Amino acid sequence: MYFSLIDKIETLEPGKRIVATKSLSLAEEYLQDHFPNFPVMPGVMMLEALTQASAWLIRASEDFAHSIVVLKEARNVKYARFVQPGQTLVIVAEIVQEEENLVTLKAEGSVEGQNNLKAKLVLCRYNLSDTAPSQALTDKRLIAAMREQLKNLHR
Repeated sequence: MYFSLIDKIETLEPGKRIVATKSLSLAEEYLQDHFPNFPVMPGVMMLEALTQASAWLIRASEDFAHSIVVLKEARNVKYARFVQPGQTLVIVAEIVQEEENLVTLKAEGSVEGQNNLKAKLVLCRYNLSDTAPSQALTDKRLIAAMREQLKNLHR
């Protein structure tokens, strides 16, 4: 199951920084169970929003050179507040270091200027064809789809 946890990219500075938003609505499917009488965005979903924004920054920074950008490690994750329906989580991620297929980022999420979470993320980037040359066409298709999705997020 895939949840797109980025509604809009406000600022995108390739190689440097991204600012993205996620407006939480009571219609979010996962809120029906988390929690029925006190709906809040699960911490793991908040972390995933930081990861997705970071992945968009990496893709844009390298002009979509890799079809896959995934979380390898989340360090020093600190949660401070809940995100409730009607609130907008503002995500800021900055590239700290790049080496071979890994990118380290500093990321944080806030609501109305108050910190909700922060983390140091390490994302891994690669192409499917790196290990299976027959997957080159799949890489091309994934990259094309991601380019289109970015156009919708960053207008």
